[in-house]
Amino acid sequence: MQNNDKYTYRVTWSEDDAEYVGLCAEFPSMSWLAKTPEAALKGVRKLVGEVIADMLGNKESLPEPIAIKHFSGKFMVRVPPDVHRQLAMQAAEAGVSLNRLASAKLSH
Repeated sequence: MQNNDKYTYRVTWSEDDAEYVGLCAEFPSMSWLAKTPEAALKGVRKLVGEVIADMLGNKESLPEPIAIKHFSGKFMVRVPPDVHRQLAMQAAEAGVSLNRLASAKLSH
């Protein structure tokens, strides 16, 4: 297994470049343009591999792959007071907790 195998990759179309662009979530400043989605993925994976090798050579720490990172399931979201009030009313009217209502809205 290579050092870049556990990272999160995505390929999308770039209308501005008229090519596919390969991206890596853990290295957001990197991208690779190519004529096909397969070539874009191959290119960005190769680029990430090269950057990882360089970082390891310089004894830099690597970003943790999202796929193996532990998530608690908790995060705080700040909203304006009027939005908080509206959500609390919606939750009460639906007979659910505010947490359950927010979770349902976020998962859609």
